[in-house]
Order: sequence, then C-alpha cells, then structure tokens
Amino acid sequence: MTLTNQQKLALFGGDKFIQTTFKRYNSIGTEEVIAAKQVIESGVLSQFLGTWHEDFYGGPKVQEFERACESYFGVKNAVTVNSWTSGLVAAVGALSIEPGDEVIVSPWTMCASATAILHWNAIPVFADIEPETFTLDPKSVEANITPYTKAIMAVDIFGHSADMEALMAIASKYNLKVISDSAQAPGAMYKGKYAGTVAHIGGYSLNYHKHIHTGEGGILVTNDDELAERMRLIRNHAEAVVQDKGVTNLTNMIGYNFRLGEIECAIGIEQLKKLATLVESRQQLADRLSLGLQELAGLRVPIVKSDCTHAYYVYPLVLDVNLLGVKRDKIWEALQAEGVPVARHYQNLHLLPMYQQKIAYGSQGFPWTSEICHREVNYARGICPVAEELNDTSYLSIGMCVYDLTNDDIDLIIGAFKKVWNSLEYVASP
Repeated sequence: MTLTNQQKLALFGGDKFIQTTFKRYNSIGTEEVIAAKQVIESGVLSQFLGTWHEDFYGGPKVQEFERACESYFGVKNAVTVNSWTSGLVAAVGALSIEPGDEVIVSPWTMCASATAILHWNAIPVFADIEPETFTLDPKSVEANITPYTKAIMAVDIFGHSADMEALMAIASKYNLKVISDSAQAPGAMYKGKYAGTVAHIGGYSLNYHKHIHTGEGGILVTNDDELAERMRLIRNHAEAVVQDKGVTNLTNMIGYNFRLGEIECAIGIEQLKKLATLVESRQQLADRLSLGLQELAGLRVPIVKSDCTHAYYVYPLVLDVNLLGVKRDKIWEALQAEGVPVARHYQNLHLLPMYQQKIAYGSQGFPWTSEICHREVNYARGICPVAEELNDTSYLSIGMCVYDLTNDDIDLIIGAFKKVWNSLEYVASP
C-alpha cells in the first residue's frame, strides 16, 4: 500500500503533524516581579544568622512564606530550604537515622531521594512500585523490611500520592518513620488531605520546572514540632547553635546552609496563591488528553485511584507492546517525529553505577563495605521487576509542567498519536 504524503508518517519523510512549537511553561507573573523588587529595595536579601538568635529562623519573608504554607497545607510546621534535595537530607537527618540503618525507597524517582539517605551513611533499600501509580508497592516494602530498617521514603511520583494508609500502617507495625517525597505532587489530594501531609515528614520542590517555583527551593511540612525543630537546626549550622539553644540530643546535629533567601520566599508567597489554579489547569488538560487517547488500543492512560487527585507534573502512559506488536522505542521515534514532546525512560536508581559498583564515599565501597553495614544489600537487576519493565519496555510520558499547553495543543498531541496508531504496521516494519 502506498501512502500519500499527507498520510505518510513523518518518521519516513511525511508531513510532521505538529508544526507549532509549544510555549514554555511559566508560572511567574507581575506579582512575583513586584514582590522581588520590594525585597531588593529593602536591602534585606537574607536575615538568617547561624547562631542562637531571633534571626536564626530567617527574615520576614521566610517567616511569612512558612506561615502561609502551614495555613495552605493544613500543617503545624513548614520549613523552607534552598532545594528539595536539601529538604530530603534534612528530613532523613531529623529522624535520628544512624549510620548503617536502612531506609526503604523507590527506584522510580529522582536520584536525590536515595542519595539523601546515603548522605547520613545509611543504606538505601529499593522496593518495587505499583504498576498503576508508579508509587511504592506496600507489599514490596514489607517484604524488604529487616531488623535494620528505620524508615520508609514514599515518593508521590508524577503527581499521584502513594498508598499512604497502607504505608503508615506498615510503619506503625514495625515502628518506622515515613518521609513523603511529594516534590512532584504539590496540590494533589489523598483522602481529603494534601499529598505530603500524611507522613511524619513531607514536602515539595520549588525547582523551576515544577507547578510553582522560586527558581530553586523546597518546603518541608510536618505536624511533629520536634522533627520540625531538628530540620531547622540541620538547615542552619546546627553544631554552632545547639549549646546556646540548650539542645541535648546531638544526633545528626551536623548543620548546613540550606537556607532560602528573602527574594525566593517573596516569590514563593505569590506562587502559593496560584497553586490551586495551576494544578487545576494541568488536571483539565490531562483529562482532555486522556479522553482523546483512551480508545487507542494498547495504550494505557493515567490511573487515578479513588479518594485521590493527580497533580500531573508528568502525564504517564503505558504501552502493551505485546498487543501492539511494536517496540516502545519505535513508537517513541514515530511520535517524536510527529512533534509530540514524549519521553521514553524515567529512572531505575538501583541500576545506576553508584549502586551497581557500591562506590559512594571514597573508592573502597563505603558505607556498604564498612562495619556499619549490617548485611549484603542486593541491587541486582531483577529486584524491582515492575520498575525495570516500565523503564526498559513500556513507559512513555509527557511533561505537563514543561510546556504551557492549551486545549488546541492537546488536540494536536491527540491527533499525532492517532496518526501514529493508524500506521503502526509501518512503524513496526524494519
């Protein structure tokens, strides 16, 4: 069969379906410009002091932003930090994690989720994920618990909450703490509460390509006053402060400069006001996209569990490659050629060189080869089959916070998918 040029796939020289360039997502407006300008004109760009002083907790905009976050997310304590990576480091340290302790974490996440554990010389243990939501599978978590497990780090990946009820029940059963890495899920809901607020510690990223941002930054949230104070100490030179403050528990009181400045917090105050609207706009676009793609054979659109909402930082798709008879990478190539901004991999952290070779601090395998490590921890391919199959074979995604997509843009993406699906037999051919 000979296709006309209009019908022919762009992969093979036909007309590209999407001719336009999608506009970059930008949540910053005049409100943020005015807020930042006011801080600059005040001359107070930061007011933190690394000593026990009234300014230990930062300046007026830091305080205002933290109080606004507490009110918005319905928590007792919000602690701002200069990045979400810093936030994760502070969170793990605040739990009084000891060297050699094990923390269960997802392999399907940004690398900082696991390296924040290694930062305290603790051992990441990777549990598998649920195929529907890509979040930690509680059954796999429980199967990976040992006498050395001290915490679970749940990751609300792409904008959908992990099964926090099940994970918190496991934590209670084994006397563990739970960190909710909700970097990608600000504004998502879990059984009537904001994602990130159900765990002992949670929080969100303010990196530039998230729903809201301050360039770089993060927000820690907790209802535990002691954990909040320990995170504030780790944020701001703890070792220099504990004596004058009267802190007696010196565990992990190695402090850093994880402080977020006044300009960023002024921007954050304005961004927080927009969060609900920005999340709703991603949800509306995602719903439109799902409606347009759901009838395509062998393509699974995102699943949102009951009593949850999805923030759609990423719009994840799963292919049934056996049904389609076409490899994922060929479909990805065809979609890319038509102008669809689609990705084909995410992460399998346990397969990164650091874990495969067990080389982190220095060259001799610390902490895995040291006496603090209680057992041989397995990072071999095969320990997380769901995450591995998705990454290797069936996962596709569209970054919903990369572009400022419109309904017309979504319709173009749907049209491009349908064009490829209508010619899958040609995609499959050598």
